[in-house]
Amino acid sequence: MDEIDLRILKILQHNAKYSLDEIAREIRIPKSTLSYRIKKLEKDGVIKGYYAYINPASLNLDYIVITSVKAKYGKNYHVELGNKLAQIPGVWGVYFVLGDNDFIVMARYKTREEFMEKFLEKVMSIPEVERTSTQVVVKIIKESPNIVIF
Repeated sequence: MDEIDLRILKILQHNAKYSLDEIAREIRIPKSTLSYRIKKLEKDGVIKGYYAYINPASLNLDYIVITSVKAKYGKNYHVELGNKLAQIPGVWGVYFVLGDNDFIVMARYKTREEFMEKFLEKVMSIPEVERTSTQVVVKIIKESPNIVIF
């Protein structure tokens, strides 16, 4: 991957709806070269898809929680518990981490009641969960679905 590929990625992640003509003109390469590079980035798994960024607030998903999960250790516990956590409605991020806790879980809900019903009760009923600690986000300072490409 070279500087041109990085420039292509930066443009596509800003707006994947740009036409090949617009991108080729901005980067100053032939459209055929651009097309080849994008196909190669897709084939190599660098580009895994194209998505619409939906504003969660427009769907009233303003109740954001970050939960630390301490697991009961066992064979493949991180895979099994990680998959169970990922299946909970409203969860958009599950991270297996090192340290005092085993997982960080990110989720969004409309209300505190919905969080308690759809998330907290489900997490507490999973046998592999030893304990949890949940923080409620009060204000978003920065949130971006994009990877920072310099």
